[in-house]
Amino acid sequence: MEPADRDQQPEDRPAETQPSQRRFGAFTRRGALLGMGAVAGVAAVDVGGFAYAGGWLRPDDLTPPRFADRFEHVFGRHEGFRRNHAKGLSATGSFASNGAGAAICRAAVFQAGSVGVVGRFSLGGGLPDQSDKPDTVRGLGLVFQVPNGRQWRTAMVNFPVFTDRTPEGFYERLLASKPVPATGKPDPQKMAAFLDRHPETVAALKIIKQTPPSVGFADSTFHGLNAFYFTNSAGATVPVRWSAVAQQDKGALPAPSAGKDYLFDDLIVAVGRRPLTWKLVLTIGEPGDPTNDATKPWPQSRRSIDAGTITINAVQTEEAGNARDINFDPTVLPDGITVSDDPLLAARSAVYARPFTRRAEEPKSPSAVNVSGVRS
Repeated sequence: MEPADRDQQPEDRPAETQPSQRRFGAFTRRGALLGMGAVAGVAAVDVGGFAYAGGWLRPDDLTPPRFADRFEHVFGRHEGFRRNHAKGLSATGSFASNGAGAAICRAAVFQAGSVGVVGRFSLGGGLPDQSDKPDTVRGLGLVFQVPNGRQWRTAMVNFPVFTDRTPEGFYERLLASKPVPATGKPDPQKMAAFLDRHPETVAALKIIKQTPPSVGFADSTFHGLNAFYFTNSAGATVPVRWSAVAQQDKGALPAPSAGKDYLFDDLIVAVGRRPLTWKLVLTIGEPGDPTNDATKPWPQSRRSIDAGTITINAVQTEEAGNARDINFDPTVLPDGITVSDDPLLAARSAVYARPFTRRAEEPKSPSAVNVSGVRS
């Protein structure tokens, strides 16, 4: 869910599958245009930066370096920072599995017991010094340290669905969302034309508008968005989506503060008082539920499993040795989990490594958020 930051080993990468095509109904174009404003910055949210992969766009039109160039053109060049989700904090903690997930997945992480996690809280967009706003997309990336040296990486956001079904759609929306110099806002005619071509985005924006953001990171529920396949020890395979559901007593969280970095400042204070927890919920799809379309929610009636508790007990200023340089590539998966036919997955993975190559050659700038400067 953000441009890649570290190369991964070939054995960690599952085979890619081919996308299939689906479409979705829409509400009014005017409502969608208003929705685009309500979710400011959505054109560069979490699942950004993947349009070239797999031949979805012609190589002579767009390559991974050129896509990174476009992010730099929109947000400017900020050396040492990610091209998307530039503003963030590292985190550490654990995942305590209760063993219930083993019924549908043989991955060791779902066996009863505890494993370490490294995480990153972030805001969408390529501006490391942007002011925190309640409607900016919030991200939570996690690396589960699975036994035997394997990893499970996931990049989640606080939106219940994604805004685009395909890489092409994301790319078109990014272009349509480019601010016009005279107004500093997108050209309404270009955006209206984009929405006319993409009713699935219109429908997704309606769902997003119906789910207002919580007060901060600590009480946000984070969604994996894409579907994956889980296989258990008996060889049975089911489609799954997952979410991290906040377990904090909202009355015990610090009162919202003011200031440019208030979302991160409040997170730092909250973790300083007590560990924060999220329930890892696995939702099991049924025949007919789309696995190749992240704009469509599954019915709320679907069976779900409480697989255990994610605990974050510390956050850190980003620096070498923590989550600063981790690539939260969602296709780095343990045995027992494989990618679905969602076209976003293969595309995200293919382009994620490119920005890391650039960042590796750049001087590292100070972290945009400093933990030591916040009092609990």
